[in-house]
Amino acid sequence: MDPFTRFREYAATFEEVVKTDDWSLLEPYFAEDAVYEIIGGEPFGGLHEGRDAILAHMKRSLDGFDRRFGTRQLEILEGPALNEGAVWFRWRITYVSEGLPELVIDGQESVTIEDDRIVRLEDRFPPQMSGITQAWFNAYGDKLPPAGR
Repeated sequence: MDPFTRFREYAATFEEVVKTDDWSLLEPYFAEDAVYEIIGGEPFGGLHEGRDAILAHMKRSLDGFDRRFGTRQLEILEGPALNEGAVWFRWRITYVSEGLPELVIDGQESVTIEDDRIVRLEDRFPPQMSGITQAWFNAYGDKLPPAGR
């Protein structure tokens, strides 16, 4: 299968997992030894090696961050395009909770697929996103529901 088709399937399945919390749906998309690298300052940043570690991190991230907001709106700003053998795109996520200012986070993702499985996933955040996110949480984080599901 071509990488764009597989990526679209993965992206649609990821959004389904956001709704259902059924992480087993994503297992077939990752190689057992896949690597997920997040490049950016706190609260971003990190390296996760192996399918189980990646899926565990994604769940922690959704439970501790995304799911604390009323809604999460993903927008593709550029791409997808093939870049050095990986599917690349630039995105924006807008987090909305009633009575609070929106939190808007931009980034880019690169997905390397071999034999229909993701072997490398990379999210990259612009340097200013760390400060913007930390300032938002310092001002409004205590008004969000606690982390966890």
